[in-house]
Amino acid sequence: MGKKMPTIALVDDDRNILTSVSMALEAEGYQTRTYTDGVSALQGLEENPPDIAIFDIKMPRMDGMELLRRLRQKSNLPVIFLTSKDDEIDELFGLKLGADDYIRKPFSQRLLVERVRAVLRRSQYRAEGGEEAQRSRVIERGKLVMDADRHSCTWGGQPVTLTVTEFLILQALAQRPGIVKSRDALMDAAYDDQVYVDDRTIDSHIKRLRKKFKAVDPDFNAIETLYGVGYRFREE
Repeated sequence: MGKKMPTIALVDDDRNILTSVSMALEAEGYQTRTYTDGVSALQGLEENPPDIAIFDIKMPRMDGMELLRRLRQKSNLPVIFLTSKDDEIDELFGLKLGADDYIRKPFSQRLLVERVRAVLRRSQYRAEGGEEAQRSRVIERGKLVMDADRHSCTWGGQPVTLTVTEFLILQALAQRPGIVKSRDALMDAAYDDQVYVDDRTIDSHIKRLRKKFKAVDPDFNAIETLYGVGYRFREE
């Protein structure tokens, strides 16, 4: 009793979707805020950040991709994309920009609620952690330092801004250097059991991680690919 429910920002130029999604989420106890375009959403998200945001991709004034790109310059806010059924390229590009998940239209309200819960759980786990996580909150591997309590990551002393999903994937790799993690294992580390993702989703997150680290160190090569097997964090 008295626990404040998470606030969800919805950004879509289709008012019917805004209304139906808001009703579905509010029926589950969530608080919602709605925006009909990316420009007003960016200002609102910066002035009054929610706990999670859901972006449509195709919108006037500023589309969801540009909104996410600008948001990621300042914030690690968890973001779920809504994409049209045939926008496979948009899905992959959105993940590369730092989206945490995506849902294809048309979608069921039940699926949306489950995806929201899953992303929020990952975010809250990162912020609060369980007993096992409390025992090892800081990981130091060569130039890499990850602090789960602060959701901070540095490479050679330089900060690297990661989304919740990226942080969990890198954490899973860095906890045991030299040990190969399959895509399935990385999915388990970063995604809820009830959420289906395919191999390309993990690959997109890995590419995004490498790009972020190469931005601070062009020689970064700590994440190795073992083709047909998975990924591992390079042993020193």
